[in-house]
Amino acid sequence: MNRRDFMHKSLAVGSAGLALSNSALAATSVLIPDAHGNAKAAPKHKFKLKYAPHFGMFKNLAGDDVISQLRFMADQGFTAVEDNGMMGRPVAEQEKIGNELAKLGMTMGVFVLDKGGNGANSLAAGKQEHLDIFLNGCRKAVEVAKRVNTKWTTVVPGDFVRNLPIGIQTGHVIEALRRGTEILEPAGLVMVLEPLSDTPNLFLRNSDQTYMICKAVNSPSCKILFDFYHMQKNEGRLIYNMDLCWDEIGYLQVGDEPGRKEPGTGEINYRYLFKHVYEKGYKGLLGMEHGNSQPDKKGEQAVIDAYALADGFVV
Repeated sequence: MNRRDFMHKSLAVGSAGLALSNSALAATSVLIPDAHGNAKAAPKHKFKLKYAPHFGMFKNLAGDDVISQLRFMADQGFTAVEDNGMMGRPVAEQEKIGNELAKLGMTMGVFVLDKGGNGANSLAAGKQEHLDIFLNGCRKAVEVAKRVNTKWTTVVPGDFVRNLPIGIQTGHVIEALRRGTEILEPAGLVMVLEPLSDTPNLFLRNSDQTYMICKAVNSPSCKILFDFYHMQKNEGRLIYNMDLCWDEIGYLQVGDEPGRKEPGTGEINYRYLFKHVYEKGYKGLLGMEHGNSQPDKKGEQAVIDAYALADGFVV
């Protein structure tokens, strides 16, 4: 065999071996052990941040069953979920969800605290009956949180009271929230206060206002829920205002503006925003509290693709 033939055959064998090695690696790298040691397919995406879809967001792709939806989310690479209506679910279903989350290694995000001062039951009014409703909701929230193993619950103080000075209303809210933390703090449950843009009647609308209240309550169980959609509508300058409030922010939520759909459908530069949050070392959840811009399975896949793109931090 001459030297040229030898070299060609050696290269061919080496290339074939390398191809075989890479093929074998590809075949084995897509399998990982689950919580019980059984082999399963690796998630389709490895997100840098902990995005939390809502139940129903992928019902066409995953089916109506909430457990099937959780498994689908995990298969896609999502490591968390949130459910505003968790307190309204039967206890058995809450426990079922909690058990499945533990098996999947997923984190439960926020649920809305039942009658947490929403609407006319405003904590700003300073009425005892409104306070009693709120505190009863806090007690129930502690039990729900134990079943699904979460540490966050959303609280909205309620409507602005037009016959009272703003300072008096703020004092009422602070006092009510302090009473709430007496229940939540021993259980390790954090109420995250959400300033909203839904209606001008709401008492809590801006991040600096929420920051002031959290400082006054002065409890690890009272923090800010900074929802990018609402804050873009109410005040803009998202990164500037988020950074000012950073030490009191306990939770983030996502939604593009206008439309409150997935990232990339509006004016917010989510790729830059996610990069900034990641570089700040944020380890918490980012709730996907928005709709889908397109219907059916196509729309659900578009949501997944949008997060994969924005999470790539390509600016």
